[in-house]
Amino acid sequence: MADAADGAPPKVTGPASYFPSIEKTYGRPIDEWLALVAARPADEKHLETVTWLKTEHGLGHGHANAVVAYVRAARS
Repeated sequence: MADAADGAPPKVTGPASYFPSIEKTYGRPIDEWLALVAARPADEKHLETVTWLKTEHGLGHGHANAVVAYVRAARS
């Protein structure tokens, strides 16, 4: 298996590992999804934002959770 030591890029893990699938499934760049979540109130609960993405934008739970988790981690 290739790793950063042999010149290959490191494997993407965590919430960002969902980004290619999110772009392919929903047809919008990940930066748009991140911006939508970043614009939500900072005091909104994680699950409230996940539910908003699911109901207003049709994301699946795992994809919505990954986007919210990534934005929240970047805020802290």
